[in-house]
Amino acid sequence: MAEKILQFGTGRFLRAFADSLIDEANRSGHYNGRIVMVASTPSGRAELLNQQKGRYTLWTRGQQQNKLVDNLYSVTAVSHALSAGSHWNQVLALAKSPHLEVVLSNTTEIGLSLHSSDPQASPQSFPGRLCALLYTRAEFFHYTDSSRIAILPCELINNNGDILRDLVIKQAQRWHLGARFTDWIQHSIPFCNTLVDRIVPGPPEKAELETAYTRIGYRDELLTVCEPYRLWAIQGDETLHQKLGFSRDADGIVVTPDISPYRTRKIRLLNGGHTLSVPIGLLAGCETVLDSMTHPVVRTFIESLLRDEIGPVLPVDPATVDPYIDEVLQRWKNPYIYHRLIDITLQSTTKLRHRAVPTLMDYYQKHPNGPAPRRIALGFAAWLRFMRGTSTSDGTVYGHLRGKTYPIHDDHAELFLDWWPKKNTLIPGFVHEVLSSQNLWGVSLNDCPGFTRTVQANLQAILDQDIKTVLMGTQKPQ
Repeated sequence: MAEKILQFGTGRFLRAFADSLIDEANRSGHYNGRIVMVASTPSGRAELLNQQKGRYTLWTRGQQQNKLVDNLYSVTAVSHALSAGSHWNQVLALAKSPHLEVVLSNTTEIGLSLHSSDPQASPQSFPGRLCALLYTRAEFFHYTDSSRIAILPCELINNNGDILRDLVIKQAQRWHLGARFTDWIQHSIPFCNTLVDRIVPGPPEKAELETAYTRIGYRDELLTVCEPYRLWAIQGDETLHQKLGFSRDADGIVVTPDISPYRTRKIRLLNGGHTLSVPIGLLAGCETVLDSMTHPVVRTFIESLLRDEIGPVLPVDPATVDPYIDEVLQRWKNPYIYHRLIDITLQSTTKLRHRAVPTLMDYYQKHPNGPAPRRIALGFAAWLRFMRGTSTSDGTVYGHLRGKTYPIHDDHAELFLDWWPKKNTLIPGFVHEVLSSQNLWGVSLNDCPGFTRTVQANLQAILDQDIKTVLMGTQKPQ
C-alpha cells in the first residue's frame, strides 16, 4: 500500500481522529493509502510507533444514538514515523514521491508561527518545514500537475488553512525562493480550512488500562481513547472531495465549500455552552462536565441555555440546531470522559468574548427591546464571581470557592483584582464598568436592554444565596 499521506504530529488527537478515519477508509476499500508520521518534538512516540510497526489500539467509549459504545480495534494505517530533527532528509525525500497526496498537521496553535531566524536547511517551525517540503516538491516535479498536493491543517483555530498558507508564503519570501514558487503556493496548492471535533482524553486509569490489555491480549503503549462522536469539516469543492479519496462515503467527514455553519454551531453551542455553564457548575460544587450533567438543577440550566437562548438565535439552518444540541448533551453525559471544569476555565474572559458575545448580539438583534436572556446573564454573573481572586507573592491569582482554592488562569485576572469591590453595595457599579469595557468585549454590553441590570441582580443573588436557589429562579416563567 503506497504512502500517500505525510502527517506532522504524532499525538493522540490525530491518532484517534484523522488516522482512524483513514484506516476505516482503507478497510472499506474506499482508499488505499498509508500515513508517514513526522514527530516535531522528542516525545518518544516515533520510537514507540516504529517498535509497534505503526500499529496502535483505539478504544472508543461512550454513548452514540442512545447506545453504549465500547470498542477496541487496531489501527493499521500508519506506515512508520520519522523525527523532524533526526530524519529531515528522509522527510524531504518523501516530498519527491509521486504517491504523496496530502499533508496533515496538528501542531497546536503555537505551531502556526514562524521563527525569526529559521534556516532553510533545517527549519524548526512547522510553517518553515512545510515551506521547505513544498519547495523541494515543486522543484523536483518542475511545478507540473504531479507536484500538487492538498494541505489539511487540523489546528483548532479559525481559517487555519488560510493562516498556514500565508505563513508559508512569508517564509518563502524570507528565504528568497522566488515569485514562481509563491505563485504556485497561492494558486496550485489547496490549503484547506478545516474544523475538527472529537474528544480525545488522556490515558485511562491503570486498572482500566490493564482491563483493556487483557481484552486485546497484549500491551500497547500507544493505546488511545476517544469518544464515538467525530466531525471533520473540510472546506473545498467536489474536485477536492474526489482527490482526497478517504473522504468519500466517510461517516464523520464533510467536504463543503463553506464550513462556517459547522463552526458556528460548535463554537456557540458546544464551546459557548461550556464557557457560560462551567462557572455555574463550579458554584454548585461540580468538578467535571459529567457532574454538571448529572446535577438536576445544573443540568436543567444547561439544557435551557442551549435550547432556549443560544440555539434559537444561531445564524444557521434552524433544522440543524436541535439535532446538534442533542449530540452535544449526549457527549457531555459520556461516563468515560473525565473533563474537569476548572480546566475549561482557561482564558475564560477571552472565550466569553468570542463564544458568548456574538450570541448575545444575535439575541438582541431578534429581541431589540429585551427581555434580557436570563441564562446568559447568569452565566456572566457566575463568571464574575469566579474571577474574584487574591494575588500571591509569586503573582499567581487564586480564587476561593466553597472552602477550596483554585488558580485563575486568565490574562485578565490581575485586572479583576483592582475591579472587584470591597463592599457588596458597590456591585452594581462594578458590573456596569466591566460590561462597558470595549477592550474586553469589542462593544459595550451595557447597550443591551436589561442585560446589565439582570447580571447585577444575578451576581448579588449569587453572593447572598446558594446557587441552587438562584438557578431555580431561572426556571420560572418570565
